[in-house]
Amino acid sequence: MRKILIGASFAMAAVLLTGCGGAEEPAKDSKARGPAAEATGKPEESGGNGEGAPHEVTIEVKGTGASTVMYTLDDSDFEQITLPWKKTATIAARGAEREVGRLVILTPGHVTLPDGKLGAGQCSITVDGKKVVESEEGSGKPCSYKLK
Repeated sequence: MRKILIGASFAMAAVLLTGCGGAEEPAKDSKARGPAAEATGKPEESGGNGEGAPHEVTIEVKGTGASTVMYTLDDSDFEQITLPWKKTATIAARGAEREVGRLVILTPGHVTLPDGKLGAGQCSITVDGKKVVESEEGSGKPCSYKLK
């Protein structure tokens, strides 16, 4: 029984030591490289993967008090905000977004409307100084726009 335990301990140690060799350089032989090894993380310039013209995009929620907002602009986030609120970013359509559009979304939370009732905040999206989307007060609809 003791010999079995010692043998099992040595086998376990060999397995653990073999699995810990992750600091070695990958093989430089082209035969050893797969698609994952060839990916550089940079978009290719050919094939339409470049970036489109940059645009200054402003998202805005009107009202008073505090609310929440969820948006997709240059990044995506969900925030507690103080109204009125706005955020501006310079963004450009990338790759296939140049054909189908880069989606900008703004979903305001509930605010106190002028009549004292709760309703969705009024939102708008402005691109290069021109207001392209504006929701109706209390409509409850988010603002969205495809930037090309």
